[in-house]
Amino acid sequence: MRVTQSMLSGNMLRNLSNSYTKMGELQNQITTGKKVNRPSDDPVVAMKGIALRSSLEKVEQFQRNLGEVHNLLDSSDDALDKVGSAMQRVNELMVQASSDTTTNDDREKIESEISQIRTHIQNISNTKVGNKYIFSGTKTTTPLHDGTNYTDPSDPALMKSVEIEVFDGVKLKVNTNVIDVFNEIDVKLKEISDLMVAGNSTGSDYSQFLKDISDQMDNILTTRADIGARQNRAELMENRLQSQSVIATKQMSENEDIDYEKSITEMITQESVHRAALSVGAKIIQPSLADFIR
Repeated sequence: MRVTQSMLSGNMLRNLSNSYTKMGELQNQITTGKKVNRPSDDPVVAMKGIALRSSLEKVEQFQRNLGEVHNLLDSSDDALDKVGSAMQRVNELMVQASSDTTTNDDREKIESEISQIRTHIQNISNTKVGNKYIFSGTKTTTPLHDGTNYTDPSDPALMKSVEIEVFDGVKLKVNTNVIDVFNEIDVKLKEISDLMVAGNSTGSDYSQFLKDISDQMDNILTTRADIGARQNRAELMENRLQSQSVIATKQMSENEDIDYEKSITEMITQESVHRAALSVGAKIIQPSLADFIR
């Protein structure tokens, strides 16, 4: 087969064009730091990158969910801590009221403080996070105490669990069913206030309340222990998600990021090849009439 000058020129131009394309790809990789800048560069790497990115986005969503879990559990624990402190004060007042040296006038003053504590605990039962009541079960828009009475404890909505997904198939309960605790405290404080208002009581009449108050404080501690256990589990899940995030990020880097040293070396090599091709091409193209005219 006869090799013509036009065939040589065509091959040279085609090879130079391929060389420019290769240098352009390497330059894009070095500039962006990515092996693939569009799916057509490497469909396998691109599809794997999409799957890894989707996995990382799920982990980030679960981490945001865990933030909400911590917020709700911490708020519940803090509210019950305030109830426990209030009941501790009630206990101190009952010790004082049970003394026979305490007069009815003194007990009236004690009753005034107990009445305020009762209202304070009612307000705590209506604790909100955002616009949601955290102690109302699934009825998050309804307060536990309406200003007059507590919600009916038999309402099934109060006993339903509010759960948030923190991992694939893993959900954590974030609400605390405490209507019975609040109800029992409210009833007991009302009994104490009514007895003091009557004004014909003795120290022994108040001694009987000390055990009831102690039992209610124990109930609060038990409930807080349950919240604490869930807080610990949430922290374990948070550590697990952090590990998953690191793993997914590392896999994405290994899949998509270039090795700068390797890519720069390839770029330098390609430039050398390109310059050599230009030099050889200049020698194989025969002089034209225009060259002689110059």
